[in-house]
Amino acid sequence: MQEKQADNIRNVAIIAHVDHGKTTLVDQLLRQGGAFRANQQVDERVMDSMDLEKEKGITIKAKNTSVHWEGHIINIVDTPGHADFGAEVERVMKMVDGVLLLVDALDGPQAQTRFVLSKALANGLHPVVVINKADREHARPEWVHDKVLELFLELEATEEQFNAPFLYASAKEGWACNKLSDPHESLIPLFEAIMKYIPAPRIEEGSFRMLASNIEWNDFVGRIAVGKILSGSVSIGDIVYRIGRDGTRQRSKISKVFGYSALQTLESGYGEAGDIVGISGFDEVDIGETFATDPDAEPVHFIDIDPPTIEMEFAVNDGPLAGREGKLVTSRQIRERLTREMKTNISLRMKEGPEGTRFTITARGAMQIAILVEQMRREGYEVLVSRPTVIYKEDAEGRRLEPYERIWVDVDAENLGAVLEALARRKARIEDMRHYTGGVNVEAVAPTRGLIGFEFDLANQTSGRGVMSRLFDSYGPYVGDVCTRQTGVLVSMENGQINAYALDSLQDRGRIFVSPGDDVYAGMLVGENPRKMEMPVNPTKAKQMTNVRASGRDKNIMLAPPLIFSLERAIEYIEPDEYVEATPKTLRLRKRILDANERRRLEKKMELAEVDA
Repeated sequence: MQEKQADNIRNVAIIAHVDHGKTTLVDQLLRQGGAFRANQQVDERVMDSMDLEKEKGITIKAKNTSVHWEGHIINIVDTPGHADFGAEVERVMKMVDGVLLLVDALDGPQAQTRFVLSKALANGLHPVVVINKADREHARPEWVHDKVLELFLELEATEEQFNAPFLYASAKEGWACNKLSDPHESLIPLFEAIMKYIPAPRIEEGSFRMLASNIEWNDFVGRIAVGKILSGSVSIGDIVYRIGRDGTRQRSKISKVFGYSALQTLESGYGEAGDIVGISGFDEVDIGETFATDPDAEPVHFIDIDPPTIEMEFAVNDGPLAGREGKLVTSRQIRERLTREMKTNISLRMKEGPEGTRFTITARGAMQIAILVEQMRREGYEVLVSRPTVIYKEDAEGRRLEPYERIWVDVDAENLGAVLEALARRKARIEDMRHYTGGVNVEAVAPTRGLIGFEFDLANQTSGRGVMSRLFDSYGPYVGDVCTRQTGVLVSMENGQINAYALDSLQDRGRIFVSPGDDVYAGMLVGENPRKMEMPVNPTKAKQMTNVRASGRDKNIMLAPPLIFSLERAIEYIEPDEYVEATPKTLRLRKRILDANERRRLEKKMELAEVDA
């Protein structure tokens, strides 16, 4: 087999904020790199392989592909742009030698741009800046160019990184150029910039050594460790040692070696220094482990992952309707699924409760856990999920600390007052406010607790026009109670089916979450009470029939459409004493303790404890 020279290989990650065009640019690179036949029908955003990625329009998992261009091999890693999935960006930094920083020509660098760029610069990676959507109406590429340079200065880039090349592009139209006055024809200028400014993989001396930066699964060979070969070469049948992050070593035999070409994973059987390959032959593989043919080889240092800041509780569904829709409902099945997720998602951590039916998951953000719950629902699991709570710390003097986030909110001037009032209620501190054509940009620092559910309130207050981005800032002093839900709930006190007659009277008391014919049980939330209190109701009540004819005709029942919750909205809406019951077909909101009398006894007990204190 003809060996490839490392000079012909480039390993590059694409990083950007959500919706700045990463995945669309990868599509065009693959097309113009000859990955598809001229007559081949190809979906948009082909790198978004998960159903959830296509539905939500965001990248969730970092994935790698390969483009062959004029005899060169460009290995591309498409990374997520949402801050909650930052660990997906961090773990691939050891696989690449440079990054394409994609920035919107109107919005400029956003919060996630700052986060991922700081990680790339800290790892010594060489950036190539692409100002995307340069053909967009009201685009301001020169202003964005200056903002990116300011960001390089803030992040203490080296002189070489600061002098990164800038290109202007339209990923949608499939062109890039070095100057806006140049012809808008193809992505050839971008291919040339990658080959010129991104260094070739640095090859270490010695025998085979590789760091696992990703994990894949194959039904025939099991777990596949994916990473960049740092030195030497590997072939099928080689004896290698898996070096765990704790220093343990396990001897195994390579059963398969996979290479990547366009969107295909191929059995290459061979890989050498500089290549990104997948290897199999191990019972267990974890991200961050080192593989080497030398039993005494030093493990490769894996990047330190930022710690999680929130936690949520998973519990076995113990409601009256448990097991009707899902097939995987036991604590053993939930434990196995969560353990499997921990193997591939290195930013998640799991702790098991003493009773064995509750599991605490820590993560970067609520959306990260919501994606996991949605995946489990689609696989047939039923699970109860709690509201996100923050992870507290203590300083040297024993004072309680909580996580703070820096947020940027773009809002039109007419809604500015309502947004500022909402931020103040959530204990946010306004640090900057800039007016621009069409709106205002507000920069603030707020406790993470106060931002839970804020994005949905912002959408309601601005009729969907408000945009928010957020980034972890630091741990700071505990600010006391933060009230994020201003309303109470209507709680069912009966089991049965929802009746339209009952809803007709209940809708006068608040917004309704359910529809006629839905199954309901005691302790389930069926609506929102404008007053901040729990109101017991009977949504199954039917009209009493008598043998006396009513004077006048019965009125026609006109019901308002119910309030339908998404999973992310549901887990941020509930209070600490409530759960979201997630099943393959249904989302239900319920009290943790279903029995109303038991809830009242517990409430009185807590009140007495506060008085005694």
